[in-house]
Amino acid sequence: MADTVRMTLNQITASGGGRVDRARLAATTEAEIRRHSVEDGDDPLARPLYHPVPDVQAIRERLHMSQEAFAATIGVPVATIRNWEQRRTGIVPAARTLLRILEREPDAALRALAQP
Repeated sequence: MADTVRMTLNQITASGGGRVDRARLAATTEAEIRRHSVEDGDDPLARPLYHPVPDVQAIRERLHMSQEAFAATIGVPVATIRNWEQRRTGIVPAARTLLRILEREPDAALRALAQP
């Protein structure tokens, strides 16, 4: 692998302004682009650090629960459920994880959440 030459913005500007070699750009492969991304600290194939926001209302309705019953089951105020469903407030990571479990494995989650 060739040595990488790093230049400051001032060096690039002094050397002619950082012109783009369009032929070289067009010849760049997807593997090279990924390698450059990884070298820059951003692996495009890595697992995302975030998860999509769950559809709280769809999960609750699939479980055939009212907002009140769902709130009691997961231990949050009813107002929190309303805010999540209307996307007025974000969902903290722990609650997002619980919602994902309820979405994917509802029977197991409900058994685990059941009051003794």
